[in-house]
Amino acid sequence: MKTIHVVAAVIFRTNSEGVRQVFATQRGYGEFKGGWEFPGGKIEAGETPETALKREIQEELTTLIHVGSLIGTIEYDYPNFHLTMDCFYCSIESGHLKLTEHSSSAWLSKDTLYSVDWLPADISILSSIETLLSQPL
Repeated sequence: MKTIHVVAAVIFRTNSEGVRQVFATQRGYGEFKGGWEFPGGKIEAGETPETALKREIQEELTTLIHVGSLIGTIEYDYPNFHLTMDCFYCSIESGHLKLTEHSSSAWLSKDTLYSVDWLPADISILSSIETLLSQPL
Protein backbone atom coordinates (compact mmCIF):
# COMPACT_ATOMS: atom_id res chain seq x y z
CA MET A 1 0.00 0.00 0.00
CA LYS A 2 1.25 3.46 -0.90
CA THR A 3 2.27 5.69 2.05
CA ILE A 4 1.76 9.44 1.96
CA HIS A 5 3.65 11.55 4.51
CA VAL A 6 2.07 14.93 5.28
CA VAL A 7 2.27 17.66 7.89
CA ALA A 8 -0.60 19.49 9.56
CA ALA A 9 -0.71 22.87 11.31
CA VAL A 10 -2.74 22.93 14.48
CA ILE A 11 -3.00 26.72 14.75
CA PHE A 12 -4.00 28.03 18.16
CA ARG A 13 -5.16 31.44 19.33
CA THR A 14 -6.94 33.00 22.27
CA ASN A 15 -9.94 35.10 21.21
CA SER A 16 -10.99 38.45 22.70
CA GLU A 17 -13.06 36.69 25.39
CA GLY A 18 -10.01 34.71 26.53
CA VAL A 19 -11.22 31.43 24.98
CA ARG A 20 -8.56 29.18 23.45
CA GLN A 21 -9.37 28.13 19.89
CA VAL A 22 -7.92 26.04 17.08
CA PHE A 23 -8.23 26.67 13.34
CA ALA A 24 -9.91 24.07 11.12
CA THR A 25 -10.49 24.04 7.37
CA GLN A 26 -12.98 22.29 5.11
CA ARG A 27 -11.55 20.66 2.00
CA GLY A 28 -12.71 22.28 -1.20
CA TYR A 29 -11.40 19.67 -3.63
CA GLY A 30 -10.52 16.04 -4.20
CA GLU A 31 -11.70 12.72 -2.88
CA PHE A 32 -12.35 14.07 0.62
CA LYS A 33 -14.06 17.32 -0.44
CA GLY A 34 -16.28 18.67 2.32
CA GLY A 35 -14.40 16.98 5.17
CA TRP A 36 -12.78 19.06 7.91
CA GLU A 37 -9.06 18.91 8.62
CA PHE A 38 -6.10 20.72 10.04
CA PRO A 39 -4.43 22.53 7.11
CA GLY A 40 -1.11 21.37 5.69
CA GLY A 41 0.16 19.11 2.97
CA LYS A 42 2.87 16.87 1.55
CA ILE A 43 6.54 17.16 2.38
CA GLU A 44 8.58 17.78 -0.77
CA ALA A 45 12.04 16.32 -1.41
CA GLY A 46 14.71 18.06 0.65
CA GLU A 47 12.24 19.71 3.07
CA THR A 48 12.04 19.25 6.79
CA PRO A 49 8.52 18.78 8.14
CA GLU A 50 8.65 22.30 9.63
CA THR A 51 9.77 23.89 6.36
CA ALA A 52 7.09 22.01 4.43
CA LEU A 53 4.43 23.17 6.88
CA LYS A 54 5.46 26.83 6.62
CA ARG A 55 5.38 26.56 2.80
CA GLU A 56 2.02 24.81 2.71
CA ILE A 57 0.33 27.34 5.03
CA GLN A 58 1.79 30.24 3.03
CA GLU A 59 0.40 28.66 -0.16
CA GLU A 60 -2.99 27.60 1.23
CA LEU A 61 -3.72 30.42 3.67
CA THR A 62 -1.34 33.27 2.67
CA THR A 63 -0.11 33.42 6.26
CA LEU A 64 3.29 33.06 7.92
CA ILE A 65 3.20 30.71 10.91
CA HIS A 66 5.50 29.78 13.75
CA VAL A 67 5.89 25.99 13.89
CA GLY A 68 6.29 24.76 17.44
CA SER A 69 6.48 21.31 18.95
CA LEU A 70 5.15 18.09 17.50
CA ILE A 71 1.76 17.28 19.06
CA GLY A 72 1.66 13.81 17.60
CA THR A 73 1.97 11.63 14.53
CA ILE A 74 -1.12 9.97 13.12
CA GLU A 75 -0.90 6.66 11.26
CA TYR A 76 -4.13 5.96 9.40
CA ASP A 77 -5.11 3.48 6.70
CA TYR A 78 -7.46 4.91 4.10
CA PRO A 79 -8.81 2.43 1.51
CA ASN A 80 -6.23 3.38 -1.16
CA PHE A 81 -3.21 4.56 0.87
CA HIS A 82 -1.58 4.75 4.29
CA LEU A 83 -1.31 8.25 5.76
CA THR A 84 1.44 9.37 8.11
CA MET A 85 0.60 12.86 9.40
CA ASP A 86 2.82 14.89 11.71
CA CYS A 87 0.71 17.45 13.61
CA PHE A 88 2.51 20.52 14.93
CA TYR A 89 1.51 23.17 17.49
CA CYS A 90 1.46 26.44 15.51
CA SER A 91 0.68 30.13 15.88
CA ILE A 92 0.30 32.99 13.42
CA GLU A 93 3.42 35.12 12.95
CA SER A 94 1.98 37.52 10.37
CA GLY A 95 -0.83 37.79 7.88
CA HIS A 96 -4.53 37.04 7.96
CA LEU A 97 -5.77 33.56 7.19
CA LYS A 98 -7.19 33.67 3.66
CA LEU A 99 -8.60 30.52 2.07
CA THR A 100 -7.12 29.74 -1.35
CA GLU A 101 -7.90 25.98 -1.55
CA HIS A 102 -10.47 25.31 1.17
CA SER A 103 -14.21 25.99 0.97
CA SER A 104 -14.68 27.05 4.59
CA SER A 105 -12.90 27.51 7.91
CA ALA A 106 -13.72 27.90 11.58
CA TRP A 107 -12.06 28.74 14.88
CA LEU A 108 -13.16 25.97 17.25
CA SER A 109 -13.07 25.95 21.04
CA LYS A 110 -13.04 22.96 23.37
CA ASP A 111 -16.87 23.16 23.36
CA THR A 112 -17.19 23.23 19.56
CA LEU A 113 -14.25 20.99 18.56
CA TYR A 114 -16.52 18.09 17.62
CA SER A 115 -19.14 20.22 15.82
CA VAL A 116 -17.66 19.69 12.34
CA ASP A 117 -17.36 16.54 10.23
CA TRP A 118 -13.65 15.74 10.66
CA LEU A 119 -11.80 13.52 8.21
CA PRO A 120 -11.09 10.10 9.75
CA ALA A 121 -7.33 10.61 10.24
CA ASP A 122 -7.80 14.00 11.92
CA ILE A 123 -10.24 12.50 14.43
CA SER A 124 -7.29 10.54 15.85
CA ILE A 125 -5.61 13.68 17.25
CA LEU A 126 -8.70 15.45 18.61
CA SER A 127 -8.36 14.22 22.20
CA SER A 128 -4.84 15.70 22.34
CA ILE A 129 -6.14 18.96 20.85
CA GLU A 130 -8.97 19.04 23.39
CA THR A 131 -6.44 18.73 26.20
CA LEU A 132 -4.36 21.59 24.76
CA LEU A 133 -7.46 23.78 24.43
CA SER A 134 -8.20 23.18 28.12
CA GLN A 135 -4.80 24.37 29.29
CA PRO A 136 -4.19 28.00 30.19
CA LEU A 137 -1.62 29.85 28.13
